Parts: sequence; structure tokens; C-alpha cells
Amino acid sequence: MEHETRVAYGELLIELAKENANIVVLDADVSKSTKTIEFKSVAPGRFVSAGIAECNMMGMAAGLAASGKIPLVSSFAVFAVGRAFEIIRNSIAYPNLNVTIIATHAGLSVGEDGASHQSIEDIALMRALPNMRVFVPADYYETKAIIRHAIELDGPCYVRLQRGKSEDIYNEKSLFDFERIKTLREGSDVCIIATGLMVQEALKAVDILKNFDIDPTVVEVSSLKPVDDKGILDVVRRHKFNFTFEEHNIIGGLFSTIAETVAGKNSNVVIPIGIQDEFGESGKPKDVLKKYGLTADHLVKVILSTAR
Repeated sequence: MEHETRVAYGELLIELAKENANIVVLDADVSKSTKTIEFKSVAPGRFVSAGIAECNMMGMAAGLAASGKIPLVSSFAVFAVGRAFEIIRNSIAYPNLNVTIIATHAGLSVGEDGASHQSIEDIALMRALPNMRVFVPADYYETKAIIRHAIELDGPCYVRLQRGKSEDIYNEKSLFDFERIKTLREGSDVCIIATGLMVQEALKAVDILKNFDIDPTVVEVSSLKPVDDKGILDVVRRHKFNFTFEEHNIIGGLFSTIAETVAGKNSNVVIPIGIQDEFGESGKPKDVLKKYGLTADHLVKVILSTAR
């Protein structure tokens, strides 16, 4: 089945509102889109609408966290991270406050909203901040688990969600260890290291590659900071060719994370598949993803041209 990760967020907020009276949710005038409106429906006294004032919203979240509350802050990724970066840096990350930023509408899959709304640099910005943790769930079920994990941690977290639907990879019984990478399929040839929306495309590529007698390993990385250094190094060393697959600029995102981890450690080749340092454009999400090579078919093409 297919679900939206932002819908998982909205559903979880209803649960959290009932479980913990210290949780406060803040939004920047897009609550219907981010699904934080679900929290408002059950706990209106703990919901703050900051209007189109993302910097002020982050400052309010910092104050709430310093007062012992547990703030969850949401907007579209391009505004939550880009517009409010300086406040996140100096008022949240620097004092190491317990603020969880859940940004929706990340990546090219925003589609028709175009380049101005397609955040392709948010992971890079958040990874660069000391004290900040960065998580990118792959589906509906992992989204709920990651957000629960994030609010239990000591310090700030960034959780990246997309706008549209993604195919279910996990289920309600799945167990998660966010300190470790997840091997979703063990193969004997190349390795595909994917994050977020690209995990489902990586799994689709497996069936295509079988027709070419290539047996790939598929690894999901949901925690990009901190990252499972040992697990990454082990999987890269075991495969001659490793392909990172992400809906983000290859600069500062998953590829950078993996390259930084294995650099100088006698590892094998790591090849980036992602947004090649260029802005996106307006179009239907599937068409945009196809144009920028973020599909199973393009992944297969690159693997075949490299590993055969």
C-alpha cells in the first residue's frame, strides 16, 4: 500500500497529544498541509500558529524548550530550514535544546510548486550544525517510529518528510534501531544505499536487475547524523560498487555522508545518484523525478553501465 509520511505525522500527533501534556506543536500557517492541524483538533491550547514567520516560530520553540516543554515545529522544508536557519543555529542547536523540527514537502517530489519550494539542500544545512541529529524516514511506519525516537532524545532533531505518497516498506510490527543501517535485501553483487523516498525505488530496481543476473544488496540509511559508521564501512567494503540514491543534492546529503565515512579507510567505489547540484523545475512529481534520474529505471541504467 501507499501512504503519505506527513499523514503519519498528523496521526501520531493525535496520539502524542493524549500521551504527554508537555508536548506543544508550532506551525507557520501551513498546518493543513503539514497535518499539524490534527494536533490542534485535540489540543488547541497547546497549538501555536506563528503565521508566515518561521524565524519567530523557531525562537518561540527555543523558549518553550528552555521552559521544559517539548516543542515539535513544522513548515515546508525550504522555509523551516532555509528561512529560519540562523535562528535554528543560534537559538536551538547552539544551546542544544530539545526542539524537534519536522519539515514536510522536501525534495523534488513537491512537483508543481517548482524550484522555489523544492528543498534539495536541507539535509546539508542540518548536518552541518553541531548538536543536530538528522533523520529521513522511508515510509509511513518508519515516520511514526522516528518522530517518537526524536522527541525522546536529548537535543535538537531534524526529521525530513515529503509531500506525496510512498509505498510501505515496513508494517506496524516492524522494529527499528536508529543507531544502525538497515539491510533490506542481502545480495552478492553491487550495493544500493538509499534514503527516504528513494528506498522504494531501490527495491523496485532489484527485480529489474535480476533480469541482468545482478544480485544487489539494498541498504536504508534513515539516520544521516549520527550515522552508523561501522555498518556503512562494512557494507561498502563488501561490495566493489556502491551506489548512493537520494532525493537531495549529492553535495551535503547521503553521498557526502557515506563518502565522509569511508574516506581514507581502504573502501571500495561509491557512486552518487541524486540531484546533480542543480535546481529542480515545476512538473508532476513523477515526471520531475524521472527527469532528474530519481527512478528505479535510471538506477538500473547507471548500475549496468558501471558494474558490468
